[in-house]
Amino acid sequence: MTSPPASPVGHGPGGPAPAKTRPGSARRLGPALAVLATAQFLVVLTTSIVNVALPALGTGLGLSTVGLSWTVNAYVLAFGALLLPGGRLGDLLGRRTIFLVGTAVFIAGSAVAGLAGGPAVLLAARVVQGVGAGLLAPTALGLVLALFPPGAGRARAMAVWGAVSGTGGAAGVLFGGLLTEAAGWRWVFLAGIPIALGVLACALWLVPPDTPAGGRIDLPGAVAVTAGLALATYGLSGAARDGWAAATVLGPLLGGGILLALFAFWQTRAESPLVRPAVLRMGGVASANALMTLVGGVWIGLFFFLPLYQQKVLGYSPVKAGLTQLPLALAMTGASWLTPRAARRLGSRTALALSLALAAGGLLWLSRTPSGGSAVLDLALPSLPIGIGLGAVFVLLTNLSAAGVPPADAGLAGGLINTTRQIGGALGLALLTAVAAPPRTHASPGALAHDYGAALRVAAAIAALAALLSLFVRKEAREP
Repeated sequence: MTSPPASPVGHGPGGPAPAKTRPGSARRLGPALAVLATAQFLVVLTTSIVNVALPALGTGLGLSTVGLSWTVNAYVLAFGALLLPGGRLGDLLGRRTIFLVGTAVFIAGSAVAGLAGGPAVLLAARVVQGVGAGLLAPTALGLVLALFPPGAGRARAMAVWGAVSGTGGAAGVLFGGLLTEAAGWRWVFLAGIPIALGVLACALWLVPPDTPAGGRIDLPGAVAVTAGLALATYGLSGAARDGWAAATVLGPLLGGGILLALFAFWQTRAESPLVRPAVLRMGGVASANALMTLVGGVWIGLFFFLPLYQQKVLGYSPVKAGLTQLPLALAMTGASWLTPRAARRLGSRTALALSLALAAGGLLWLSRTPSGGSAVLDLALPSLPIGIGLGAVFVLLTNLSAAGVPPADAGLAGGLINTTRQIGGALGLALLTAVAAPPRTHASPGALAHDYGAALRVAAAIAALAALLSLFVRKEAREP
């Protein structure tokens, strides 16, 4: 389940006036929502579809486990780092304009990735894909929020948004396996191009244009946060290759930390900051984003290591790997629909702690990873508590991120929660890869099973830590 991105620009005191979308007729709102929701489906699909293809991709281009992690991280990191600047550009230049530009950039990146002849070209193309997604995703939801004012209409639109996010994850798992086995790994990148072209064409016709708000982009802040995150992620990923004490690890980690600290300081001084510090002190914003950083690493790490275990240890074909992940994806989708009712009965804070604990228990069960594992006992059954737990957590943290936030700042709150999810995923995957990829000349299935199991146990520990921390969420900030 991917919580939907939002245009991350505050419109409260100290922020610019919001870009105004000129409303179309009521009959056009449904088709416009369909176009924008399809774009969200595509973003989620692109995140999950590549995972089942990783073993075939690694064989085709000669990538190690660390190299494969960067195939995922290059997209996730660029996507996460661009959510805030992308939403800001939407306010400055018009959300529909930036949405269309982002979709075009996404198409270009997908085409180059599908045709890549070597690792360097593939990783560069994945960065371009992430840049496109980072532009189109926040502006897509910003357009939805502008088209549907608060009330029953917006609630239904958000339900559709959440549903396509879950469906995109499930579809990516299944289609990744089918495409890899039937046509080769290149088609996991090429298959989304027709969808994106359809979105581009239909958006020009069905999505009404908006009036830019004007203002300036916080360029120093955007550069600092992007470079800081890239350096920190690079340092973490290098630990598997060079060891934690190496200069190639400590140097980037230190440099990344300094840049992120400078970004935080600059946001208190910038005339038009990407993140207004006052918003972080509202309601549940800080708590939700801290927890989502942890959960993002768990989520991305799970979908990275699970297909590797299925194919490299259990010997599954890409199609079988995709099919055996469906219980996990469907459990996440179903939980996202049922969570609001459970939260009303239990209270959001209790529901959040229980959901995180459920996910942690499922991950610990899954981490057994025997080299002769059963599809039912060792995959399907532990996938159910993981899927239910994570599906509920994404809904609850998205709601918590808006608790106590006035409507004028809802866009910024939504952009932040998705930024921390993507960035947490990039940093978490780098950390888990360092745990699971010790230097080896040759690795037997049994040794790989041990390594992947170790990564999943660390993911379970992170989820358990998040469950513990969720108990300290302020009571008054727990309800949306």
